[in-house]
Amino acid sequence: MAEHRSMQRGALLDAARSLLSEGGTEALTFPALAERTGLARSSVYEYFRSRAAVVEELCEVDFPVWAADVSTAMERAGTPEGKVEAYVREQLSLVGDRRHRAVVAISASELDSGAREKIRAAHGGLVAMIVEALAEMGHTEPRLAAMLLQGVVDAAVRRIELGAAEDPSAITEAAVNMALRGVSG
Repeated sequence: MAEHRSMQRGALLDAARSLLSEGGTEALTFPALAERTGLARSSVYEYFRSRAAVVEELCEVDFPVWAADVSTAMERAGTPEGKVEAYVREQLSLVGDRRHRAVVAISASELDSGAREKIRAAHGGLVAMIVEALAEMGHTEPRLAAMLLQGVVDAAVRRIELGAAEDPSAITEAAVNMALRGVSG
C-alpha cells in the first residue's frame, strides 16, 4: 500500500512538473493533475490539500537535485574563478530541464507564505554555495556579491526562458563574463 501511494505521489509530482513547464502555474490545477495521472479529482486531494502543497513538495524534491548538479559542477573547478563560472554555467544549462522550468514557474507565481519561504530558503542554499569562492577571489563582502551574482543568473534565466532574440549560449557567455569581469567585459 505504501509503495502504491509513493508511486501515485510521484506520478502526481511528475504531472505537476509537466503542467508547470508547459503552461505555468495557471495550468497546475487539480482537474489537470487528475487527468494527467488517470486519478479521480477527489483522489488528488488525498495526496495534496492544495496547489501550494504541490508546489512546496516540488521545491523539496526538485531543488536539492538542481542544487546538487550546481555543487558537483563547482567541485570539478580548480580555481575560485572556475567555481564562479561553473556556478553560472550549470544553472543556465539547467534551464531546459523540466525540474528547472517548474521551479521558475513556481517562483513567478503568487504563493502562500510557506511555499515562498521554502523557495527563499532553497535559493539561499544556492547563494551560500558561492560565497567561499567569492571570498577567495578577494571580495570584501562575499555574501552580498553572491546575492548580486545570483541576480545576474536569475536575469539570464528569465531571458532564456522568454525565448529572447539572443541565442541561449550568447546569454550564458554574457552572464559568465559579467560574473567574472563585471560590466567592463
